Amino acid sequence: MPYIQIRGVDHYYDWIGTSPQVPSGKPVLIFLHGWAGSTRYWANTAQALADQFDCLLYDLRGFGRSCLPRPLVPEVMDLGYELDSYADDLAILLDQLGIQRVCLNAHSTGTSIAVLFLNRYADRVDRAVLTCGGVFDYDEKAFKAFHQFSGYVVGFRPAWLSRIPGVDRMFMARFLRRPIPKTARQAFLEDFLIADYEAALGTAYAAVSQRAAEEMPIEFAHLTVPTLLISGEYDQIIPVELGRKAAALNDRIEHVIMSDTGHFPMLEDADTYLQIVKSFLQVRQVVS
Repeated sequence: MPYIQIRGVDHYYDWIGTSPQVPSGKPVLIFLHGWAGSTRYWANTAQALADQFDCLLYDLRGFGRSCLPRPLVPEVMDLGYELDSYADDLAILLDQLGIQRVCLNAHSTGTSIAVLFLNRYADRVDRAVLTCGGVFDYDEKAFKAFHQFSGYVVGFRPAWLSRIPGVDRMFMARFLRRPIPKTARQAFLEDFLIADYEAALGTAYAAVSQRAAEEMPIEFAHLTVPTLLISGEYDQIIPVELGRKAAALNDRIEHVIMSDTGHFPMLEDADTYLQIVKSFLQVRQVVS
């Protein structure tokens, strides 16, 4: 499995393409996963787009196969888990792989990382797709309750949980409107259970915080890269209204609502999702 070290952490990455040699010279499309996830749930989408793009998938620091070093060294601890630090990780990844320009597709918490990247490194991105993203208002009481709940959830993740029959279905129930394959549900649960404690808790606090509530609307408003924002009609994690609010901040953002889907429209209705994404990305092709 290929790894590349970024600021003291070995990051797992993978190329998906139709050519035996990747990158092959086609435009590069990079995928960002959401909180406590990994590259695994993007694999089918990448395969479906590989005829047009060299697809680059990687696990964010502390998630999937990009495990934090043990014991944690000062170099890694000092990075923290603010989302802009993850945007800088992506820039370093592209530098080390010698990639100058990309298209980008991000999901959930990954969309916030993507927006920060787009504003800091706009000259490196042709087009961006944000799947299930948005902006929210600060609510001190609600945020405090969320942080307390997050601490409990992240702190209690016994390995035996994945062996309970049907627990994968229960775990994913709030995320989905339509069913997805059992293997995908199990992969989500496994990724959640193996996520590094510090990264899981730190990014949860960073994504749902007063700072994020105040800064992300500004970041969305400043976007200069053509951007497609896709919301799931019945998304309970990042509801449609939060996507509408984000899109209203900038006329460069095209907002599409996918009917009868939840927080994973790329898996719940893959055909429709791919049709929408391909149409957007084919408007203008670039060479990386």
